[in-house]
Amino acid sequence: MADSVYKIIDLVGSSNTSWEDAATKAIEKASGSLRDLRIAEVQKLDVKIEDGKPAQFRTNLRLSFKYQD
Repeated sequence: MADSVYKIIDLVGSSNTSWEDAATKAIEKASGSLRDLRIAEVQKLDVKIEDGKPAQFRTNLRLSFKYQD
């Protein structure tokens, strides 16, 4: 097995419906410019509140991808 090197970046996805949707949107967007995504680790969840109701869900992710040779 060859040695591997991974890069880790932080992303924030947002959604009007759920934290899961926010995470999915962030991963899908990142996959458009990054290859070989490996792990997305949820770091933090928060929600913006407007008029006493949840308005926007945000998911902070730590995403790793493998450097290519």
